Amino acid sequence: MRYKKLGKSGVEVSTLTIGTWAMGGVGYGPVEKKSCIDAIRAMVDQGVNHIDTAWVYGLGESDKLVGEAIKGIRDKVLITTKCGFRNPADGGANYPDCSPEWITWCFEESLRNLGTDYVDFFLVHVPDEKVPYEVTAECVNKWIKEGKVRYAGVSNFGINDTKAMGQYLDITANQCGYSMVNRAGEEDMKWALANGIGIETHSSLANGILTGAIRELPHYPADDIRNIYPMYQHLREPMFSKCMELLKTLDKIAEERGVPVAQISLNWNTQKDFVTTSLCGVRNVKEAVENCKSTEWELTAEEMAEIDQAIGNTLEK
Repeated sequence: MRYKKLGKSGVEVSTLTIGTWAMGGVGYGPVEKKSCIDAIRAMVDQGVNHIDTAWVYGLGESDKLVGEAIKGIRDKVLITTKCGFRNPADGGANYPDCSPEWITWCFEESLRNLGTDYVDFFLVHVPDEKVPYEVTAECVNKWIKEGKVRYAGVSNFGINDTKAMGQYLDITANQCGYSMVNRAGEEDMKWALANGIGIETHSSLANGILTGAIRELPHYPADDIRNIYPMYQHLREPMFSKCMELLKTLDKIAEERGVPVAQISLNWNTQKDFVTTSLCGVRNVKEAVENCKSTEWELTAEEMAEIDQAIGNTLEK
C-alpha cells in the first residue's frame, strides 16, 4: 500500500480510500451487508487506513456497516464523514442544507451509528448558498474544540467557495469528483495542493465504467441515483459510447500487464500528484483485494501519456 500526507494535517492516508455510498443500499440497488463488511475488513487488512462515509448514504445504513466493520480496529482506521446534504422526503436528488440544526443532527447520528465518539475528518458535504459560511464553520469548530473532529474540510467546493469557507474554517481536505471521465475539477485540485489542502477523489472508477465490468448501456430503475444526477452522464449516451472507445486503450494496457482494468484506472488517478487518495466502492472481498493490488505497481510515464492521449481523443473532443 502507498501513503500520502493529507494536506496540512500531515496525516498519512492510504492512496486508496474505502467509499461507502453504494453500501447504503438506497438508490444504488440492493446490497449484501455481510459481503460489504467483509470487503471493508479485507481492504483494511491490505493496508487501507481510510474510510469515507456520510449519514445521507442510505440514511445511516452505510454508517452502520462501517461501525460493524471497524469493531475492535477503530485505532487502525481514519474515518471521514460528511454532512450538509439533505434527502427529500418524496425521492429525487439530495439538496444542500448546511444549517447548524441539520448538520448537527446528521453528525450525531453518524457518530452513534459508527460506534465512535470522534471522526478524523469532517467535511462540509456541499456549498449551501442559503447558509452563511461562518454559521456552518462555527458549528464544525465547536466539534473540533470538543474533540469530536480532528480535522475539517469541504467536499465538492470550487476555488471561490473554498476560499470563502477558509476564512472561518481551517480546511485540510477537499473531496472532489475525479476520474478519466471527469476531469473538470483539475485546476481546483491543483490550486488546493498548492495551498496545503489534500484531495480525496470520489467516483474514481466512474460507477464501474472504468473497471471494464460494464460493456452495454445500462438501464436502472427510475428511482436509482444514477438516473437522477448529472454527474452520471457517462452512464448515458453519447458519453457511454465514448467511454467504450476509451476502454479499448485500457484493455490493451491491462492485457499487456496481466492485470484487471480497474487497477489501470486506479493507478491513473492515484499517480496524479494533486490526488492524495481515491475513493473506490467495493461490495465483496474479491473486488477489495484486486483494487488494493493496484498499489503494488505503477503505470509508466509512457502509459500515463498514452491514456491521457486516449482520453483527449475519445472523451474530450
